[in-house]
Amino acid sequence: MQYRTLALLGAACLIGSDLGLAAEKTPATPAPKAASAAQSKPSGLRPKLVDINSASRAELKTLPGIGDAEADKIIANRPYLTKSSLVSKKVLALGPYDALRGRIIAVQPLEPVQPVPPKAKP
Repeated sequence: MQYRTLALLGAACLIGSDLGLAAEKTPATPAPKAASAAQSKPSGLRPKLVDINSASRAELKTLPGIGDAEADKIIANRPYLTKSSLVSKKVLALGPYDALRGRIIAVQPLEPVQPVPPKAKP
């Protein structure tokens, strides 16, 4: 008996929604027109990351807010353990660092593996 009542109520709801009794339907808004390809940036492309431990002066100067003096200061204070070392070593202030932190990395050089000398025979 309960199932029959639920089925009838479900059918009534479906009929009522078709008649517009259940809820007001809002008209669909048209999607905004897409910008032209020349005006929009490709979303999947990222700028090339600059390694502050190995970049040349010219590469460093491509970063926002980095001129000749800042590039020379970055090179003079190498190596950096992390990119935030630019602030902790007082090479850059926090504001200029925030402007470029997404475009830099601090890659650590791999240390050469020393061969293990053979054990001396007694």
